[in-house]
Amino acid sequence: MAGKSEFVEYLTEQLQPLGEVSARAMFGGWGFYLEGRMFALVAFETFFIKADGVNRAEFETRGLEPFRYESGGKTSVMSYFQPPAEAMDDGEMLCIWARKGVEASARAAKKSKPARRT
Repeated sequence: MAGKSEFVEYLTEQLQPLGEVSARAMFGGWGFYLEGRMFALVAFETFFIKADGVNRAEFETRGLEPFRYESGGKTSVMSYFQPPAEAMDDGEMLCIWARKGVEASARAAKKSKPARRT
């Protein structure tokens, strides 16, 4: 397996103010994790941040592109969006946008946990 690209290394470094961010290889790209939950990904050297029903409109109203991929002659769209272009050169702004993905990931984890019985 190839090592991390300079782009992945750059993003990992820029995202450290969020906490211990790590990147793991997956399906030809990279998943970005914080506290064991994936909140972003890199595919084709492009960064995408997790979106959900709470924050998706913030990405869409800015015209930010979702992650699309081809499989079996069909295009699929995932709930991950590119951050604004200016965020890629501004670590503080990048962390603000990435935090939206961290929060979406936390909401998804909370939803998927079964309710505790008392």
